[in-house]
Amino acid sequence: MAQAALGLDFGTASVRAVVVDVLRGRELGAAVTPYAHGVMDRRVPGIRGALPPDWALQHPRDYLDGLRQAVRGALRAARTKPERVCGIGVDFTACTILPTCRDGTPICYKTAMNRQPNAYVKLWKHHAAQAQADALNRLAQERREPWLKHYGAGVSCEWLIPKAHQVADESPEVYDAADRWLEAGDWVVGQLTGDYKRNACAAGYKGCYVPGRGDPSPDFLRALHPKLAHLPSKLPREVVPAGTRVGGLTAEWARTLGLKKGTPVGAAIIDAHAAVAASGLSAPGEMALILGTSFCHMLLGAGDARDDCAGISGSVRDGILPGLMGYEAGQAGGGDLWAWCAEACGNTALLKEARAAKRSVHEELARRAARYKPGATGLLALDWHNGNRSPLNRSDLSGLLVGLTLSTPPEAIYRALQESLSFGTRTIVENFERQGLPVNRIVCSGGIAHKDPPFLQMLADVTGREIEVARSTQACGVGAAILGAIAAGPDGGGHPDFASAAQAMGGVRARRFRPSKEAAKTYSELYAGYTELSDYFGRGGSDLMGRLKAWRKP
Repeated sequence: MAQAALGLDFGTASVRAVVVDVLRGRELGAAVTPYAHGVMDRRVPGIRGALPPDWALQHPRDYLDGLRQAVRGALRAARTKPERVCGIGVDFTACTILPTCRDGTPICYKTAMNRQPNAYVKLWKHHAAQAQADALNRLAQERREPWLKHYGAGVSCEWLIPKAHQVADESPEVYDAADRWLEAGDWVVGQLTGDYKRNACAAGYKGCYVPGRGDPSPDFLRALHPKLAHLPSKLPREVVPAGTRVGGLTAEWARTLGLKKGTPVGAAIIDAHAAVAASGLSAPGEMALILGTSFCHMLLGAGDARDDCAGISGSVRDGILPGLMGYEAGQAGGGDLWAWCAEACGNTALLKEARAAKRSVHEELARRAARYKPGATGLLALDWHNGNRSPLNRSDLSGLLVGLTLSTPPEAIYRALQESLSFGTRTIVENFERQGLPVNRIVCSGGIAHKDPPFLQMLADVTGREIEVARSTQACGVGAAILGAIAAGPDGGGHPDFASAAQAMGGVRARRFRPSKEAAKTYSELYAGYTELSDYFGRGGSDLMGRLKAWRKP
C-alpha cells in the first residue's frame, strides 16, 4: 500500500491539514479549521482597552486546537489508516513569534502575564515594531554589520529582533520571564515532538541568522538594547534545514491525532516557501508567486549567485531548496486589499444584486471589475495599504487612490486595486532583473491563483510574461507534506530529498496565461504613472504618508 504524508499549513486565519500520496502526489483528503480568536488587532479578550494601531496578535492555543480538528478531519476525508502516514511536515507564517518558558509553555498562559499584550504571539503582520526596526537598521549601517547585506532593503519590523526589542522596551517583565523565543512553526513542531529546533528557513529570512556566521553578535545586540545581548541564548541552539527529522510524534499527540507514536516530524518552513517545491520548481531563474493575504515572490538562483541584492526581503543560500540561493521579496498586502474593498465599498445596490445572484460581495465586485478594459476605470492606486515590503521595506507607507470622482463605482476601485498589485509584482520582477537575477518562469499558487483567472491574465499582461499555475489548490499544504515525506526518508516510505519529492508530489496545471500585446501596451503606460507615484511617496518626494500614520489614533 502506497504511503501518505501529512502536511500542516498554518496560515493567517486558519490551519489546513492535507494528506498526500507520496508516490503519485494525489491529495487524498484535507480539512481546514479557522482560529477561534482569529487575528487580534483591536482587542485581546480579557484585557481592557483597545490595542494601538499596527498591532496583530494571535493566541497560541488556537494553533493546537486547530490542528487537532484539521488533522482528524483530513484523515477522515482521506480514509487513511494511521500506519500509512509516514511523516508530518509543517509550514507557518513568518515571522510569527512567541515568548515561552523553558519547556515551551507560552508566557501568555501564565496568570501573571495573560493581561500583557506583549506576552502573546506577534503575527507576521504585527507592524508596531517599526521604531525598533529603524534603530536596528541605523546601528547596523553605522557599524557596517556584515550580515546586513543579505537583507537588501534592511530588516523589517515584521522580523524577530525588532519584535523582541519592542517587548524589551515596553514590557521588560515579559521579556525577562521568557526563557525562549520561538517561531510559531518551531513551537508547533516542538509541541508535537517534545524537541525544539530552529528551522533554517525562518532563521535565515526572518531572524538575521547567516549560515557559517550565526546570529548578530551579542555586542551588536547589546548596543541596540542591553537586554537583547542574551537573545541568541533564548533561541533554539540547533538550526536545521526544513524537512530535517526533528523527532517522532509523542505518545500523547499520537493518541490525540489518531496517528502512530514516533511518526517522523520534519523541521518547519515558512508557508510561502513551502509552495516552491509543490509548484515543481527546482532551477535558477524560476519564481514561485504565492497569491494569498499578502503576496510572496520566491526566486531561485544559482548557488554562486549574489547575496547582496537590493530591495528584497532576504537572500539565503539553501534557504528554499538545497544547492540554490533563495531570494525572497513580497507585497505586504494582497487579497486582503480586495477584502477591505468588499467590506468598505459595498453599497446597497451592490449588496442587493449580490444577494439575489447568491454571490458574495467579493465575487460580485470581481465579476463587475472584469468588465473593464485596461485603464478604463480612470483610477490609479498604490498597493501600500499594509505598507511596502519590497523594494522599499517601509511599513510607514499607506495606500493611495488617484482619480476618484462622484461617479466612481465600487467595482472601479476594486479593479484599480487589482492593477496596483500587478504593478507591484512587476516592480519586484524588474528589481531582480536589474541586478542580474533573471526571472525566466513564474508559477502562481494560493487561493487567488485558482479562483481568479482574470487576475492571472492581468498579471501576464502587466509583467509581459507567461503565468503558470501550481497543480494543487493547496500548494503550501502539499509543500508541507513534502517536508513530511523527506523527514520519513526512503527507508520510512518517504523520499530522500527535495528533488525526488517535488517531482513525485508537485507540478503545474496545463492552462497557461499569455500576455496580450494590446493590453501590455496600455498597462506599460499606466505602470509609468504607478512608478511616478511610487517614487514620489516612497523615495523622498514626500513624507506625508508617514506623518499621517504618526498622527493616527485608535
